[in-house]
Amino acid sequence: MKQYKITHLITADFEATVIVNEDEIDINLNDLKKYKKPDSKFNFTMIKGTEAITRSYYEDYGENTNNSSKK
Repeated sequence: MKQYKITHLITADFEATVIVNEDEIDINLNDLKKYKKPDSKFNFTMIKGTEAITRSYYEDYGENTNNSSKK
C-alpha cells in the first residue's frame, strides 16, 4: 500500500520561562542581559488554542521518487 507523508506548517504562541539569580539581570535598568532572547535554557509551553495551520502539503513516503536507475 502506498504511503504519504503529510506536513503542516504551524504558528502558535509560546511561553518561555527561566529562573535566574538576581545578579544575572539588572532590574534597575530593566536589562535581561543574556536572557533577552529565549534559548535552550528556557522551558517552552505552547499556549493552547493559539495554533494555526499556515500551510499543508503531502508527498510520497517510503520510495525514492528521484531514483534515476528505475525505468
